[in-house]
Amino acid sequence: MRVALLTTPQARYTEYWRAFLEALGVEPAQPRAPYGTWLEAGRGSLPHEPLLVQLALGEILSLGTGVDAVLVPQQLPVRDDAWSGAFAELLPQRIAGLPTLIAVPDEPQDLAAAAADLGQRLVGNAGLVRRALEQVQPLGQPERREEWPPLQLGSHVSVGVVGPRSLLAHPELNTGLWQALGGHGLYPVLAHTLPASQVANRGERLNDPRAQAGDRWLYGAARLLEGKGAVQGLVLVAPAQDAGTQASLDRVAAELHKPVLRLTLDAGQTEWPELAAFAARLGASGRE
Repeated sequence: MRVALLTTPQARYTEYWRAFLEALGVEPAQPRAPYGTWLEAGRGSLPHEPLLVQLALGEILSLGTGVDAVLVPQQLPVRDDAWSGAFAELLPQRIAGLPTLIAVPDEPQDLAAAAADLGQRLVGNAGLVRRALEQVQPLGQPERREEWPPLQLGSHVSVGVVGPRSLLAHPELNTGLWQALGGHGLYPVLAHTLPASQVANRGERLNDPRAQAGDRWLYGAARLLEGKGAVQGLVLVAPAQDAGTQASLDRVAAELHKPVLRLTLDAGQTEWPELAAFAARLGASGRE
């Protein structure tokens, strides 16, 4: 049996699932096509869907044939966005011929039970599954880090950057934005590097009965960053063509008091004309 683990979501517990598959003796399936081809493949099939949906589809297509299943780490859903809450269920309805997609949790309290069910489904050997669970148990512990990332860098003006983890933590997607911010004299403090428990606690204060877990995470991170004196403003960034995340960040922006800049990010993008005026408003010294 060959099983792949989707990397596009930039899940927190990727190593847990990778180690669990290895402990089960399952053969890992790797992309046959390079990363640079994934987006083109995904956009060719779903041209009007969000950037991260296109990229994930491209990664799945890059696996080629002979793959029995793909594990899809679940993302935090946002309001009125079906993709973020049910990607593994929706994608086969849109694209025929895909391998079996299996949603797996990315929250520590849900890992062990989901892994036990997955192990039985993949190998059907209770003893092997039990030993695998014991082996990976240390990798599934809740994050207990309470330290903040650095809030200042030299003479740069610090800004909080808030967006989905799958975007902010993606090394191929975020480089252009980080370089653009630095070029304008801005230092990004990233939402996904904040202490998880503090973000969750602040997110619970969102007074919106329709809010989903992803809405609360975005709100919690933004309000937490806004409360730091070193952070002079906030940049709220959504993936291209992701209306659900854009709407969620619009609602977050309405709750903030410090200067806010709303951006969308597409693959390969390196320029945002509105950054110059925002940086000047904050008193940053960057490119002319």
